[in-house]
Amino acid sequence: MLKQEQGVTEQDLDQLSSLFRLLSDKTRLSILLHLAEGERNVTNLCDELGLPQPTVSHHLGLLRMNNVVGNRRHGKQVFYALNGNENDGQNVMAFAVQNLAVQVTPRVK
Repeated sequence: MLKQEQGVTEQDLDQLSSLFRLLSDKTRLSILLHLAEGERNVTNLCDELGLPQPTVSHHLGLLRMNNVVGNRRHGKQVFYALNGNENDGQNVMAFAVQNLAVQVTPRVK
């Protein structure tokens, strides 16, 4: 068990562990990398990933329930985007643990 003076509680560790489990799936990581390039609807993600709609929707639901992505409705369409920071006009996924930071940015084409 960690000491309280380190600033990390068991609850913090549980939340981080859940986040890392969520991010350990290749499909969810692929979705996040596509969303790092800008918002998408399910149809676009299905086309880009070559996956069926129920699969993409399932993974988006998990990411949304864990506040990694957000959504907005435009008519009958739902658009998904990364929750979090905007950095110089580009979406950036950043996950920081104490002094360790992992940053994923879109590939330059």
